[in-house]
Amino acid sequence: MGTTSKRPEATPAEGQLRGGRGARERILRTAARLFYEQGVNATGMEQLTDVAHVSKRTFYLHFPSKEALVEAYLHRFRTDAPLAREHVLTRADLPARDRLLAMFERPESSVALRGCPFHNVAVEIADVSAPARTLVSNHKREFAERIREVAAAAGASDPDRLARQLAVLYDGATALAIAVNSPEPYDDARSAAEALIDGGVPA
Repeated sequence: MGTTSKRPEATPAEGQLRGGRGARERILRTAARLFYEQGVNATGMEQLTDVAHVSKRTFYLHFPSKEALVEAYLHRFRTDAPLAREHVLTRADLPARDRLLAMFERPESSVALRGCPFHNVAVEIADVSAPARTLVSNHKREFAERIREVAAAAGASDPDRLARQLAVLYDGATALAIAVNSPEPYDDARSAAEALIDGGVPA
Protein backbone atom coordinates (compact mmCIF):
# COMPACT_ATOMS: atom_id res chain seq x y z
CA MET A 1 0.00 0.00 0.00
CA GLY A 2 1.13 3.55 -0.61
CA THR A 3 -0.10 6.97 -1.35
CA THR A 4 1.13 9.60 -3.71
CA SER A 5 3.34 12.19 -2.09
CA LYS A 6 1.80 15.59 -1.60
CA ARG A 7 3.20 19.01 -0.86
CA PRO A 8 2.39 20.56 2.53
CA GLU A 9 -0.96 22.29 2.71
CA ALA A 10 -1.10 25.91 1.65
CA THR A 11 -0.97 28.70 4.20
CA PRO A 12 -4.44 29.51 5.58
CA ALA A 13 -6.34 32.23 3.81
CA GLU A 14 -6.13 35.68 5.35
CA GLY A 15 -8.30 35.89 8.42
CA GLN A 16 -8.53 32.11 8.92
CA LEU A 17 -8.06 31.23 12.57
CA ARG A 18 -5.49 28.74 13.74
CA GLY A 19 -7.50 26.10 15.53
CA GLY A 20 -11.26 26.56 15.66
CA ARG A 21 -13.82 24.05 14.43
CA GLY A 22 -12.33 21.07 12.64
CA ALA A 23 -8.94 21.43 14.33
CA ARG A 24 -8.87 17.81 15.54
CA GLU A 25 -9.66 16.50 12.07
CA ARG A 26 -6.98 18.73 10.52
CA ILE A 27 -4.44 17.44 13.01
CA LEU A 28 -5.35 13.83 12.21
CA ARG A 29 -5.24 14.39 8.45
CA THR A 30 -1.88 16.14 8.74
CA ALA A 31 -0.49 13.40 10.97
CA ALA A 32 -1.71 10.73 8.57
CA ARG A 33 0.21 12.33 5.72
CA LEU A 34 3.38 13.33 7.54
CA PHE A 35 3.69 10.16 9.61
CA TYR A 36 3.22 8.03 6.51
CA GLU A 37 5.46 10.04 4.18
CA GLN A 38 8.37 10.81 6.49
CA GLY A 39 7.88 8.73 9.63
CA VAL A 40 6.70 9.32 13.18
CA ASN A 41 10.08 10.19 14.66
CA ALA A 42 11.02 12.56 11.84
CA THR A 43 7.79 14.53 12.25
CA GLY A 44 8.28 17.17 14.90
CA MET A 45 5.56 19.01 16.78
CA GLU A 46 6.56 22.32 15.22
CA GLN A 47 6.05 21.00 11.69
CA LEU A 48 2.89 19.12 12.56
CA THR A 49 1.12 22.06 14.18
CA ASP A 50 2.30 24.45 11.48
CA VAL A 51 1.06 22.31 8.59
CA ALA A 52 -2.22 21.58 10.43
CA HIS A 53 -2.69 25.33 11.07
CA VAL A 54 -3.17 24.91 14.81
CA SER A 55 -1.34 26.28 17.83
CA LYS A 56 0.37 23.90 20.21
CA ARG A 57 -2.22 24.84 22.80
CA THR A 58 -4.98 23.73 20.43
CA PHE A 59 -3.09 20.52 19.70
CA TYR A 60 -2.86 19.62 23.38
CA LEU A 61 -6.55 20.36 23.86
CA HIS A 62 -7.25 17.46 21.49
CA PHE A 63 -4.30 15.15 22.15
CA PRO A 64 -2.42 14.96 25.46
CA SER A 65 0.80 13.90 23.70
CA LYS A 66 2.34 12.97 20.37
CA GLU A 67 2.06 9.34 21.45
CA ALA A 68 -1.71 9.77 21.79
CA LEU A 69 -1.81 11.17 18.26
CA VAL A 70 0.09 8.15 16.94
CA GLU A 71 -2.52 5.90 18.55
CA ALA A 72 -5.35 7.91 16.97
CA TYR A 73 -3.55 7.78 13.61
CA LEU A 74 -3.39 3.97 13.71
CA HIS A 75 -6.89 3.60 15.12
CA ARG A 76 -8.38 5.32 12.05
CA PHE A 77 -6.97 2.61 9.80
CA ARG A 78 -8.79 0.08 11.96
CA THR A 79 -12.13 1.89 11.77
CA ASP A 80 -13.03 4.44 9.10
CA ALA A 81 -10.02 4.34 6.74
CA PRO A 82 -9.10 0.67 6.13
CA LEU A 83 -5.94 -0.05 4.17
CA ALA A 84 -6.78 -0.78 0.53
CA ARG A 85 -4.64 -3.92 0.26
CA GLU A 86 -6.23 -5.40 3.36
CA HIS A 87 -9.74 -4.24 2.48
CA VAL A 88 -9.76 -6.40 -0.68
CA LEU A 89 -10.37 -9.39 1.59
CA THR A 90 -13.92 -8.10 2.16
CA ARG A 91 -14.83 -7.73 -1.53
CA ALA A 92 -17.95 -9.76 -2.21
CA ASP A 93 -17.50 -9.41 -5.99
CA LEU A 94 -14.36 -11.57 -6.01
CA PRO A 95 -14.00 -15.31 -5.37
CA ALA A 96 -12.08 -16.12 -2.20
CA ARG A 97 -8.92 -17.19 -4.07
CA ASP A 98 -8.86 -13.94 -6.04
CA ARG A 99 -9.27 -11.93 -2.84
CA LEU A 100 -6.19 -13.59 -1.38
CA LEU A 101 -4.15 -12.85 -4.50
CA ALA A 102 -5.41 -9.26 -4.71
CA MET A 103 -3.32 -8.43 -1.63
CA PHE A 104 -0.24 -8.83 -3.81
CA GLU A 105 -1.25 -6.76 -6.82
CA ARG A 106 1.58 -4.60 -8.14
CA PRO A 107 0.96 -0.96 -7.12
CA GLU A 108 0.54 1.68 -9.80
CA SER A 109 3.72 3.44 -10.86
CA SER A 110 2.41 6.76 -9.52
CA VAL A 111 2.03 5.36 -6.01
CA ALA A 112 4.79 6.11 -3.50
CA LEU A 113 6.12 2.96 -1.87
CA ARG A 114 5.81 3.68 1.84
CA GLY A 115 4.58 0.30 3.03
CA CYS A 116 2.22 -0.63 5.84
CA PRO A 117 1.70 2.15 8.41
CA PHE A 118 1.38 -0.41 11.21
CA HIS A 119 4.67 -2.07 10.31
CA ASN A 120 6.33 1.35 9.99
CA VAL A 121 5.22 2.38 13.48
CA ALA A 122 6.41 -0.93 14.95
CA VAL A 123 9.86 -0.32 13.45
CA GLU A 124 10.03 3.23 14.83
CA ILE A 125 8.74 2.52 18.34
CA ALA A 126 11.10 0.14 20.10
CA ASP A 127 9.10 -0.11 23.35
CA VAL A 128 6.91 -3.20 22.89
CA SER A 129 4.78 -2.12 25.87
CA ALA A 130 3.82 1.19 24.24
CA PRO A 131 0.07 1.49 23.49
CA ALA A 132 0.81 2.07 19.79
CA ARG A 133 2.71 -1.22 19.64
CA THR A 134 -0.29 -2.97 21.19
CA LEU A 135 -2.46 -1.51 18.44
CA VAL A 136 -0.01 -2.81 15.85
CA SER A 137 0.00 -6.31 17.35
CA ASN A 138 -3.79 -6.44 17.59
CA HIS A 139 -4.18 -5.24 14.02
CA LYS A 140 -1.74 -7.80 12.62
CA ARG A 141 -3.48 -10.62 14.50
CA GLU A 142 -6.89 -9.48 13.24
CA PHE A 143 -5.52 -9.21 9.70
CA ALA A 144 -4.20 -12.77 9.88
CA GLU A 145 -7.60 -13.91 11.13
CA ARG A 146 -9.31 -12.25 8.15
CA ILE A 147 -6.88 -14.02 5.82
CA ARG A 148 -7.71 -17.30 7.59
CA GLU A 149 -11.44 -16.77 7.05
CA VAL A 150 -10.94 -16.13 3.33
CA ALA A 151 -8.54 -19.09 3.04
CA ALA A 152 -11.20 -21.30 4.62
CA ALA A 153 -13.77 -19.95 2.15
CA ALA A 154 -11.36 -20.78 -0.67
CA GLY A 155 -11.33 -24.39 0.55
CA ALA A 156 -7.90 -24.55 2.21
CA SER A 157 -7.30 -27.83 4.02
CA ASP A 158 -5.34 -25.97 6.73
CA PRO A 159 -6.52 -22.33 6.63
CA ASP A 160 -4.55 -21.40 9.75
CA ARG A 161 -1.24 -22.42 8.20
CA LEU A 162 -2.03 -20.85 4.84
CA ALA A 163 -3.05 -17.60 6.54
CA ARG A 164 0.22 -17.43 8.47
CA GLN A 165 2.21 -18.04 5.29
CA LEU A 166 0.33 -15.40 3.31
CA ALA A 167 0.65 -12.87 6.15
CA VAL A 168 4.44 -13.35 6.15
CA LEU A 169 4.51 -12.94 2.36
CA TYR A 170 2.42 -9.79 2.57
CA ASP A 171 4.58 -8.06 5.17
CA GLY A 172 7.77 -9.27 3.50
CA ALA A 173 6.79 -7.94 0.09
CA THR A 174 5.65 -4.64 1.56
CA ALA A 175 8.88 -4.11 3.50
CA LEU A 176 11.17 -5.20 0.66
CA ALA A 177 9.40 -2.96 -1.85
CA ILE A 178 10.30 0.02 0.35
CA ALA A 179 13.90 -1.13 0.84
CA VAL A 180 14.61 -1.51 -2.89
CA ASN A 181 12.15 1.21 -3.97
CA SER A 182 10.59 -1.13 -6.51
CA PRO A 183 7.21 -2.85 -6.89
CA GLU A 184 8.87 -6.06 -8.10
CA PRO A 185 8.66 -7.80 -4.69
CA TYR A 186 4.87 -7.77 -5.11
CA ASP A 187 5.21 -9.75 -8.35
CA ASP A 188 7.40 -12.36 -6.66
CA ALA A 189 5.09 -12.50 -3.63
CA ARG A 190 2.05 -13.03 -5.86
CA SER A 191 3.73 -15.94 -7.61
CA ALA A 192 4.66 -17.47 -4.26
CA ALA A 193 1.11 -16.87 -2.97
CA GLU A 194 -0.35 -18.67 -5.99
CA ALA A 195 1.87 -21.67 -5.31
CA LEU A 196 0.93 -21.72 -1.63
CA ILE A 197 -2.78 -21.42 -2.38
CA ASP A 198 -2.68 -24.11 -5.08
CA GLY A 199 -0.79 -26.39 -2.71
CA GLY A 200 -3.07 -25.66 0.23
CA VAL A 201 -6.43 -25.93 -1.52
CA PRO A 202 -7.35 -29.46 -2.64
CA ALA A 203 -8.32 -29.70 -6.30
